Amino acid sequence: MAIITLTTDMGTADYYVAAVKGAVLRELPDATLVDISHEIPKFDRMKAAFVLKNAFRHFPAGTIHILGVETLEDEETLHVAIKAAGHYFVGADTGVFALILDEYADEIVQLNLHEGENVHTFPTLQLFVPAACHIARGGTLEVIGRKRPGYKPMLMHSAPIGTDHIRASVIYIDSYGNLITNVTRKLFDEVGKGYPFEIHMRRSKHSINKLNRSYNEVGESDLLALFSHSGYLEIAMNRGSAAKLLGLKVNESIRIEFYAG
Repeated sequence: MAIITLTTDMGTADYYVAAVKGAVLRELPDATLVDISHEIPKFDRMKAAFVLKNAFRHFPAGTIHILGVETLEDEETLHVAIKAAGHYFVGADTGVFALILDEYADEIVQLNLHEGENVHTFPTLQLFVPAACHIARGGTLEVIGRKRPGYKPMLMHSAPIGTDHIRASVIYIDSYGNLITNVTRKLFDEVGKGYPFEIHMRRSKHSINKLNRSYNEVGESDLLALFSHSGYLEIAMNRGSAAKLLGLKVNESIRIEFYAG
């Protein structure tokens, strides 16, 4: 039984998501459809990448992931199907797949289904669904597209570092108001070397000088820092919104200072 996931910026107020699901079920009545998210901000490839990256590995191998964000094709943005990490991905190659995948793809094709027809008004429905259904039926990628050497490169903004500090950026804010930064545990340990530290929030008097393992290790409404399951440093509040308290938004800075002695 095929599993097909949907990650889009369509929301649920319009008919778009229902049309996509209906088109899949018309071709594959026994398919399992899973909504990863339809609340990606419009055209926000960074948020789409973060959400899908942290979700897809929890699905069985062979799952097909339709990405319906920033879908229109042009000379620099191709519609593709990708086999990588034991999964399949169908969407527009805006650079988003370079953010989602940590390894090279096994196979990439530029989709040529309905070539010559107008598929640009609703590619998720008109092109990505037929491609996903073809894969779900056991079809090979070369039947639905021309091979490509790779996907478009795109790097997540790295955290600038000094000998005693890291300048982190907020890359994602979840619905709880937790602030996820671009600092990995590896980077934190390499720069910090186990020294005491203090995390300073921009435009705020608040600071944090320890790492916790869970949200409830601090009192209600207290701030904390931890490395969440995503692998990145997160600034959170127990039963509250750190984003609201600190007034921080995506792409704003957080400074981590280490004290050697």
